[in-house]
Amino acid sequence: MSLGTLYIISAPSGAGKTSLVKALLERLSGVVVSVSHTTRAPRPGEEDRVDYHFLARPEFERLVESGEFLEYAQVFDNYYGTRRATVLECLEADEDVILEIDWQGARQVSEAFPQAVRIFILPPSREALQARLATRGQDSEDVISRRMADAFDELKHYNEYDYLVFNDEFDVALLELDALFRARRLRREAQQQRYTSQLKGLLEPDG
Repeated sequence: MSLGTLYIISAPSGAGKTSLVKALLERLSGVVVSVSHTTRAPRPGEEDRVDYHFLARPEFERLVESGEFLEYAQVFDNYYGTRRATVLECLEADEDVILEIDWQGARQVSEAFPQAVRIFILPPSREALQARLATRGQDSEDVISRRMADAFDELKHYNEYDYLVFNDEFDVALLELDALFRARRLRREAQQQRYTSQLKGLLEPDG
């Protein structure tokens, strides 16, 4: 039995998922973000096995055919996917693993790994989401409109998740996310494995 927990965290663009996950990693040990595999070329500054596992297309397709991905998708001309063995290795080492994926990837993982915990991050309102996308200052109005449409598409799938975290006040949302991880670690099955000797000592009769 794996001691760690697999978490699926999804959110529309602009909800603050990446910032929340980064802050969670800084305050909670034993949590890792799964590094995806991709067939796209590395961008300047990206490192293999750090930002992505960069694979040639034939190698990626071979792994798909052998069923080695928990989830994968083709985005434009490139593949992206989460390798099953990488996730299981971390879970068996008592690490919690986060997959930052969209609702389509979440469905694939949930089918292959039904014990995964699914968390959806939401903005407090549509107006707040649009304001966040606009304040990035790098996109045209057309791009912002398209991202809003994509965000609305993602939001429609919130009811496929186990937990909802509204990112209105960042510090509050972070505390709620942190609480989910800490509470999950205290489940009886995992604690029995972690503290076998302590429980044995507590339950053994004197003498």
